[in-house]
Amino acid sequence: MQLSEAPVMADTIALPLEEFIASLDNDSLPKILQVCSGVYFQGSVYEISGSEVCFSTGDLIKVIGIELLSVSCEDVSSNEKFVLPINHTGLFKVVPEAIAYNSVEELLSLRPVGLESSLPFTFTSSSKMTLGALSLGSGRTFTVLSIDRREGEEDQVRCHVKGPDDVSAEVRIPMSSRGEFYECESEECFTLKEIMSSPCLRSRRFRFVNTTKYERPLVFSPVYEVHAIMSLRKHVLKFPSNLEVDVVDVTHISKDMHFVTPLSLTEVLTQPDESFPAVMEILEGPEPPALFKCSWLPELNKNQRLVFHQKGTMAMALLSSLKGRKTKQYFLASQQYGGRLRRRPREFNSVYELYVASTQKPGLKVSVTRNCEEVEEEGLPALSVGDQLEIVRCSRMEVPCEKDQKQSIEALLCQCLPDPNDVDDDEDGEEVREETEKTEVLLPLYMQGHFVEVLGDNKKYRLDDLMKEFSSPLDVKVVSRDTELETDPLVGFASLRIEGALMEPTIQASFPHRPDLRFQIPAQWLSLSVCFTEDPLPGPQDQPPKVCTESVLEVTDTFFYEYHKKGNPDEAPPPRPPKRDLTSHTSKSKKKPHKSMKSKDNPQKSIPTDQFSVLTLTNKKKGPAPPPPGDLDCEPPPIAPRKLSDSGMGTVKAKPNTYVTQTQRKVPWNDIPADMDSDHDYETVDDTLVAMMKTAQESVTFY
Repeated sequence: MQLSEAPVMADTIALPLEEFIASLDNDSLPKILQVCSGVYFQGSVYEISGSEVCFSTGDLIKVIGIELLSVSCEDVSSNEKFVLPINHTGLFKVVPEAIAYNSVEELLSLRPVGLESSLPFTFTSSSKMTLGALSLGSGRTFTVLSIDRREGEEDQVRCHVKGPDDVSAEVRIPMSSRGEFYECESEECFTLKEIMSSPCLRSRRFRFVNTTKYERPLVFSPVYEVHAIMSLRKHVLKFPSNLEVDVVDVTHISKDMHFVTPLSLTEVLTQPDESFPAVMEILEGPEPPALFKCSWLPELNKNQRLVFHQKGTMAMALLSSLKGRKTKQYFLASQQYGGRLRRRPREFNSVYELYVASTQKPGLKVSVTRNCEEVEEEGLPALSVGDQLEIVRCSRMEVPCEKDQKQSIEALLCQCLPDPNDVDDDEDGEEVREETEKTEVLLPLYMQGHFVEVLGDNKKYRLDDLMKEFSSPLDVKVVSRDTELETDPLVGFASLRIEGALMEPTIQASFPHRPDLRFQIPAQWLSLSVCFTEDPLPGPQDQPPKVCTESVLEVTDTFFYEYHKKGNPDEAPPPRPPKRDLTSHTSKSKKKPHKSMKSKDNPQKSIPTDQFSVLTLTNKKKGPAPPPPGDLDCEPPPIAPRKLSDSGMGTVKAKPNTYVTQTQRKVPWNDIPADMDSDHDYETVDDTLVAMMKTAQESVTFY
């Protein structure tokens, strides 16, 4: 039944919520109520301190539990109200009702508690009573001691009565005795819990035993915390029963009503396995930013139907592209990926990266891809292109620092490996090879360098085998595609890096119009609100279709950064080089020319094979470029100074171009007369100079 199909019955009487809840107990629940008049609290504040305080007219509420919280106390004379907690330690007495009872039976039947448990109690008679031969006047006080019940006879009340001069007697009053009787105040005291647990006591008036707290009589009303559910509400609602709301009980016409409960994907994972497969309805679509680049994400819109087939935890690998593409891409691949991959050598740009990789894979071997010059004051050794190193362990070394002191820093101890291409048959070559194998070098962790990993196999692996045998990060290349996928997005990359492995809770889903094409939804990375529906599963259930499950999911860079932030929140930065006193080490800061690494035991002993290898034609190592010739004059031509005339005047003539051969007759500078009558100090340009400049321009154009 839809929620809109539950109208209020015309002949149903609306009751205040407080009165209706007070008449319930937990055995009569659940109850479905419909709000007849809404309540709004302080400017439509929807929820305060976890309690609902606002309901609209027509809302349907399913009450599933009530819990006594406090007691509302109302002054009978002034209608003032205040609230006491249910665990209040004060005691109360019943205030006698100022009404007359017409018979003893009526007096006893209206006792607030069970008759046997409330004995003794006292009442008075304002009329004359005759009990056999005994006659009692009005105003006598009777204390009920017990009830005598005899089979076949009328029940009698055994009472104790006091007469004048403190004379007392015991009498038996038949239950049918009539007269005008009034209840007297009892000495019995009650707590709030005892009063609220008895329906008869809740209908009586009370006063404090300690009248200094409050003197006037009070009427008690229980205040419950109501636990209820509503449609499209995720959690159980909690609200007090004293809200000013009128409700109608519609349980008898709404037994089959279904209250929709929204669930997040993480809450779907907590549902029992028997709940799947099921057709779900999307109540709220994904919230930005989008973490996935896939074909099914744009279709996750509000009111869209989805089929959730099963839930579970799947091992997945996060991959990123390295080369061959301008824009870096990221992928999540499950262990069901059927392609074949081959390992690729990793590249490292610092010794610290080597250290991190060696902690994940002991015995890491690398090859140097760029020369490194030796700097003694910084502890940087010389490395040559092609040198192969095996990472041994992290050690310490001393380097100079400020004021000619030494500082101990972390360094990577590496063992130099022989070049496998160098093969010598003589005994000297064997000795040199043994010494080379023992050569060790210390690389400071802050040292910059260029290295490439040395791999020893060319085997093809499945993705799950790579994740089991090797630790991330790991560079790979897809050499054969997954034939189960229509388009394998991992094919075509020159290199992919496996950034890490993760166990991801996933939900296998599909759209109703394509039940055979299924995809995995990472539940913790997608914000989606769904609910269970009663729609039947699509397609014939006796003949399930052939299923194709998507095993590769492209993700955004935001997902990549959030993954690393979640995995390594406190990752330490690489070490910094030690401080040095530049003034004291200025003379020592000269870098030494690059040279091959020498033995640790005998650093002055050179290796003959290295010297002879330089002379071979097959040597791949190139020597340094030759220095420029010493007689090369790179200085500009000298500039001739200006000459003054014999008369000592400031007028100066321009010098002819000395780079162009002049065919005209040279005119001495002294023969050029100065313009004595000119009133300016500029140089004089005569016809001879103009002709000379024109000839120079023509000569330059010719060349």
